[in-house]
Amino acid sequence: MELMYLNVVIIGMIVLVAALLVIYLIYRRQKTSYSTGIKAANTARIRNSKLYRSLNIRYRVLTVIMLVGMILSIVASLFLAARPYRTDDVVSGVKKRDIILCLDVSYSLYDLNSEITDYLKNVVAGLEGDRFGISIFNTSSVTYVPLTDDYDYVIDRLDALHEYFMMQKEYEEEYLQLYETLGEIPDDKRQRFDELQDKLDYFEAGTLYDNYYRGSSLIGEGLGTALYSFPYLGNSERTRVIIMCTDNELNVYGREVLNLKEASEYCKKNKVTVFGIFPSEEKFYMPEEYDYSSCLNGFKSAVETTGGKFYIRTRSQSVSEIVQDIQKQEAMLVKIVMTRQTVDLPRVPFIIMFICLATFCMAGLVLQK
Repeated sequence: MELMYLNVVIIGMIVLVAALLVIYLIYRRQKTSYSTGIKAANTARIRNSKLYRSLNIRYRVLTVIMLVGMILSIVASLFLAARPYRTDDVVSGVKKRDIILCLDVSYSLYDLNSEITDYLKNVVAGLEGDRFGISIFNTSSVTYVPLTDDYDYVIDRLDALHEYFMMQKEYEEEYLQLYETLGEIPDDKRQRFDELQDKLDYFEAGTLYDNYYRGSSLIGEGLGTALYSFPYLGNSERTRVIIMCTDNELNVYGREVLNLKEASEYCKKNKVTVFGIFPSEEKFYMPEEYDYSSCLNGFKSAVETTGGKFYIRTRSQSVSEIVQDIQKQEAMLVKIVMTRQTVDLPRVPFIIMFICLATFCMAGLVLQK
């Protein structure tokens, strides 16, 4: 225990000792000097009586008790005014993890994407201290949600993305797969078709920019954009994670700015771990044009280059199980933070002061009787 204002005790004790000394000198002087009144003679018999001696002892004991109680209560009050305290060193860990969800938003992945966005809402709601961002890509990439710890905003954006993927599903299954031309669409379905197109165009204005000249599903550029969404690359204490979902069906018309292999090497260089989620073979889009094993192995190799883990969404392995495993695999970087806090300790001097005052008062009341 330490005293925050030690001078209060030092000065108070000096004043108390000086006051007691002055009181003692005044009392002694008054006791030895005769002032007024009539002196009684032959009091020795009374002083030697049993009753007198008993009352005299009682008086002296109570006087000492009252005096000690008063002095100790003053001393305790000085310690209380000096503010006794202790200092505690509090060690705490601060989670510092940045997570970017990188989604290939081509129509071949709407089922997997809708499942991921729907499940991740619960994951984001339980985050504390981590930052979360979303990057979507097809021909071009869009930073849909920059890194933030505003989890309500992230959840709202995940809801919007989930709705977008459900609209993709409806557009693909209810129109594109059933009708070869716009003229074949019945009138009762045409209004809904136009609504879907307008809403889908809102998202795809960014992700399909220059689609006719550059192609689609530019995987390397999508991963590269997610990578460079992290601030201060190569100079950060935060753990960086990219959760990437794609079928790796590259449909490029020219030269890519950054291919998947190069993007994964940049991730490794900048200590960013990529966890990949790949569709099952039964959900693989256009198997007659793309080789499932080739696309799978290419994406898996890129993911493992970064030190991450590769997952295939199958009936036996749901998205929830995959994301839970990713959370287990990725050990969060914890920065140890030590803070020193002051804790007041008034209890002991307060209790002593209270007991001494109570004793002083009780002794005084008994003396009055």
